[in-house]
Amino acid sequence: MAAAAAADAKTVERLSQRLVHPSSPTPTSPLRLSWLDRYPTQMALIESLHVFKPDPSRAHLSPARSIERALATALVDYYPLAGRLAVFPDSGELHVDCAGGDAGGGVWFIEAEVRCRLEDVDYLEYPLAIDKDELLPHPRRRPCREEEDKLILLVQVTTFGCGGFVVGFRFSHAVADGPGAAQFMAAVGELARGGERITVSPSWGRDAVPDPAGAAAVGSLPDPAGARKLEYLAVDISADYINHLKSQFAAATGGARCSAFEVLIAKAWQSRTRAAGFDDESTPINLCFAMNARPLLHGRLPNGGEGFYGNCYYIMRVASTAGRVAGATVTEVVKMIKEGKKRMPTEFGRWAAGEMAGVDPYQITSDYRTLLVSDWTRLGFAEVDYGWGPPAHVVPLTNLDYIATCILVKPWAHKPGARLITQCVTPDRVTAFHDAMVDTN
Repeated sequence: MAAAAAADAKTVERLSQRLVHPSSPTPTSPLRLSWLDRYPTQMALIESLHVFKPDPSRAHLSPARSIERALATALVDYYPLAGRLAVFPDSGELHVDCAGGDAGGGVWFIEAEVRCRLEDVDYLEYPLAIDKDELLPHPRRRPCREEEDKLILLVQVTTFGCGGFVVGFRFSHAVADGPGAAQFMAAVGELARGGERITVSPSWGRDAVPDPAGAAAVGSLPDPAGARKLEYLAVDISADYINHLKSQFAAATGGARCSAFEVLIAKAWQSRTRAAGFDDESTPINLCFAMNARPLLHGRLPNGGEGFYGNCYYIMRVASTAGRVAGATVTEVVKMIKEGKKRMPTEFGRWAAGEMAGVDPYQITSDYRTLLVSDWTRLGFAEVDYGWGPPAHVVPLTNLDYIATCILVKPWAHKPGARLITQCVTPDRVTAFHDAMVDTN
């Protein structure tokens, strides 16, 4: 009986669902998407959970109501997010229908509650005590699947018995990249805290993003057939450990500096390579990571890129062999990553000019030899504040357990350092990967 009662207390009850429209009239003309926005792998809703602790001084306020009102106001400036993805009949190109199509547009907003406290579910540390799909905005009964594929943004606010809450987002990657999505969330936060207007005005500016005019190759979509199922693992890295690795690099390079991202990703790539057990030391392996390309388009983007929220990144690839990465020092792997980053302006320029025939730098693969890494610490999600303070932590979600990934996120405020959220080795190799990650050598 006690177990049943505890389970019942963790049941999410959806109180209401509705479409939120901009609070004032907005333009209805269609908006063109860039080549990168239209890239096939962008046709997905990126999902994440943002966990906020209760604030006794705001116990009289409803997080859902505050966020919904702010959302409606923010959508006046960010009106494309209330539109629908559509296809131009003449060219077949994807674009944003700002009139919202037959459904009239709007952002799906769901208000939900659960009786238990956030601490009862360990603040949604992994493994999740509540199914993620109960905390993510999945409208009931409608829209149909065909309509849902056209949606750009869905939001759910789930309030817990303690007064804390979780904001679940499903955000179309075709319309915003990570920095762009965080920019919008920050704008909603400003308004929810009582601001009259947002600090950074958004700009569309998609014509500024290079269009290689058909010269750029487009690779195949990730193929799960025959791919290995990979295991989830979160590893907390202390600030002392990060500083230890950075000090090693400085000592070996005569005082050169490196970032926390560089040393942690170098350590993760090396640890994964050692744990994966590749059959041959000569096995080619790759490390891929996205780099913000806004600085390279400074003269083309409106307002020097400030406020631009479309896709504007380039995927760098560092290639090596299993033997070289496994046998190297962390410092040597950091050097490989730094060399890769230095190539970015030149490679991006060549791609933009259509000079990389037969090569698709944006292709995502399920090949086990490739590790895809992301840095969420600089996107801005951890600083979003709706009036209850910044999130206790942010939970990136993925449904693709066959693509080797490693995401660097900010840890809890009381745990200075970093957190690596990984899904990069098979279940039988997780312990070996973890042990290699925490080894200080």
